[in-house]
Amino acid sequence: MMVEGWVSRGVRAGRFRVKLMATFAACLIAGIAMCDQAMAQGCKPIAQRSADVGCWIITEASLGVLPGRPIYWHLDVYATRSAAEKAKALGSTVVEALGKVWLFTIAEADWRAVGGERIAEIGPLPVTAGSAYAAQYMEATFMPGMKSGIHQHSGPEAWYTLTGEMCLETPDGAMVGRAGGAPVIVPGGPPMELTATGSAIRRAVVLVLHDAAQPATTLVHDWQPKGLCSG
Repeated sequence: MMVEGWVSRGVRAGRFRVKLMATFAACLIAGIAMCDQAMAQGCKPIAQRSADVGCWIITEASLGVLPGRPIYWHLDVYATRSAAEKAKALGSTVVEALGKVWLFTIAEADWRAVGGERIAEIGPLPVTAGSAYAAQYMEATFMPGMKSGIHQHSGPEAWYTLTGEMCLETPDGAMVGRAGGAPVIVPGGPPMELTATGSAIRRAVVLVLHDAAQPATTLVHDWQPKGLCSG
């Protein structure tokens, strides 16, 4: 049974790589602009997923008014969904993304999950005391050169990169988040454009901690990036 499980996982991984490379080949044949146009439409609900490449909204959790003390995004990984569900606390959400079962928790800096593997804690997140927030969680897989649409968020965005790298340009300049490096946090408000840089496929889990009374993401049409992430 154990051998069968390994074989099954190996087959699924092989199929995923074949599909991913087929998508990459399609981008090369049709031109990177085709991928750019797809990403410009923004992240879509996971139920609408039709490709391995893209940005997908997995879930959204209402958090209410956050404490007045510094707030962090805690990322823990569990072997099974049931184990993650048992470890949930106030502000926790179980998310399955990029082949892992995550327990994502919005809490103060000293919060710790029971069991699981601590992956990261990202923060402090720039939030407004007394305001109600919702956490939107996404997974993103970008081929090198792919871009997002120009957009803004009604609260801070942060991401944890598992592979590859991503460059974020705002009116204040550019910053790069890469696997093994410091997480990227950008406050709500400014327009931005994201570009997958480097030579590896970028895979990341993403948080938009947005004002509960406003959309998480809005497309922007009155600002153009300077190309700071283009090399």
